[in-house]
Amino acid sequence: MSAPLAGLLVLDLAQFLSGPSAALRLADLGARVIKVERPDTGDICRTLYLTDTEVAGDSTLFHAINRNKESVALDLKDARDLAALKGLIARADVLIQNFRPGVIERLGLGHEAARALNPRLIYASVSGYGETGPWAHMPGQDLLAQSLSGIAWLNGHEGEGPVPLGLSIADIQAGHILTEGILAALVQRGVTGVGARVETSLLEALIDLQFEMLTTYLNDGRRQPQRAGYRNANVYLAAPYGMYPTADGYLALAMMPLAQLSETLPLPALRAYDERDAFTQRDEIKRLIAAELLRHPTSYWLARLSPADVWCAEVLDWPRLIESEAFRRLGMLQTVGRDAGAAVHTTRGPLRIDGQRAGGSRGAPRVGEHSASVLKEFGLN
Repeated sequence: MSAPLAGLLVLDLAQFLSGPSAALRLADLGARVIKVERPDTGDICRTLYLTDTEVAGDSTLFHAINRNKESVALDLKDARDLAALKGLIARADVLIQNFRPGVIERLGLGHEAARALNPRLIYASVSGYGETGPWAHMPGQDLLAQSLSGIAWLNGHEGEGPVPLGLSIADIQAGHILTEGILAALVQRGVTGVGARVETSLLEALIDLQFEMLTTYLNDGRRQPQRAGYRNANVYLAAPYGMYPTADGYLALAMMPLAQLSETLPLPALRAYDERDAFTQRDEIKRLIAAELLRHPTSYWLARLSPADVWCAEVLDWPRLIESEAFRRLGMLQTVGRDAGAAVHTTRGPLRIDGQRAGGSRGAPRVGEHSASVLKEFGLN
């Protein structure tokens, strides 16, 4: 069977993570994605190293985000190259860009200009904090977005300063949201025959990620939630919710009645607390539970608690996750190829349709690798 988006043409004018990750999702679903990069250096993400590891001259981060794409190198300040890009826009189904507000308009490629070239175009943009307002021209960077969003005050323990999430959560979430909007706009276009403008920002993505917490805050007298001082995991959830050390590792305990836990641990001291105490005396209760869990290894507790329907799980690191049978059965890893025999080990798309996982096995392109063939194909050379 053909992939769901086979036949669609996507132009990826974005850099770094948020916009290119949306283009990656579309590529995994079968769309043809042409990445438009500056000549020679290409996407800045090619040299944005998370570690000192590179593969075939590019960062592992670039490889992770840009598999299954073609690359066309164009200098948008060159009249001929700009005309070639306009020719591609006239034929595309989707355009994705994450220039700072105002930049793409100065290049003559803003939404209205693009729509004049192609009324059926889905024009998708990611900004840092929206197109207007006092933060609009700040750098749209993940840590800065986390800092402004309030999310850093949900992590760590009470009494500590703000703690950011240990991954580019704003970029990743914004990419998913942009993909959702693009797919909705494509469905609408199928009905109306007219394109649409799809927009989100890193800040909006993080606000949406906190919708559960913010809804509680807005309807709770706007009281700032208090993090647990010990084993914090969710500012609004009571003990035992958290991750605890055992004799040889860590065990996660989700929400459950204290009475149930007092019987299965066993820990009779918990019987002195009711469910209201589980929040008001959260740290005290967690310390009691932690002291008991330290007495035996994780496997002992899993064997004891799981049959009693206590919601618990071992806390794994990456090596143990990847070695697990559950992970293996998901088939989430793949090796993608590049020229000169270079291979990149990476993840696969998380979506399955009719039992088939979306995606392909072609590695990320070199800068301008497909310039000649693409421009010839569309009569733009």
